[in-house]
Amino acid sequence: MDLSTLDMENRDPNSINDHLKTGFEDVIAETDGTHSSNCVWKASYFCFHGCKSCCYNLFAILIGIFLAIGWGIQFAFIAFAHVWCVTPILRVCMIHCNLCQKTFGTCVNCCCAPFCEVFSLLFSNIRIEKK
Repeated sequence: MDLSTLDMENRDPNSINDHLKTGFEDVIAETDGTHSSNCVWKASYFCFHGCKSCCYNLFAILIGIFLAIGWGIQFAFIAFAHVWCVTPILRVCMIHCNLCQKTFGTCVNCCCAPFCEVFSLLFSNIRIEKK
C-alpha cells in the first residue's frame, strides 16, 4: 500500500471498531431533577474528552508503534503459514479424500448396487390394496 493513498480522515473504513464509539453522553448522564451546575457539567465534558484524547495519543505514541510491528509480524507469519503449509496440506488431504471417495464409491457400486437392484425388482411388483 502506498502511503499517499492512506486515508487520514476515515481510519476505520470497514467499521471494525464501531463498538468503541463512546461519547461523554454515553458514559455520564444526569437524570431529570438531578443536575449539577452548568459550569461543572461543561468542565466535566472538557475534562472527559481532553483526558480521553490525551491518554489515547500517549498510549499510541508509547505502545502503538511496537504493537503495529508485532501485529505485522503476526499477520506475515499467518500468511506465510497458509501459503507454505496449510494450503498444501489441505490440497494433499483433498487429493487423498478424492481417491478414497472414488474407491469407496466403486466398491459400493460393485458390491451393494446389484443387491439393491435385485431387491427393488423383487418388491416393485407388490401392490397393497385397501378393501
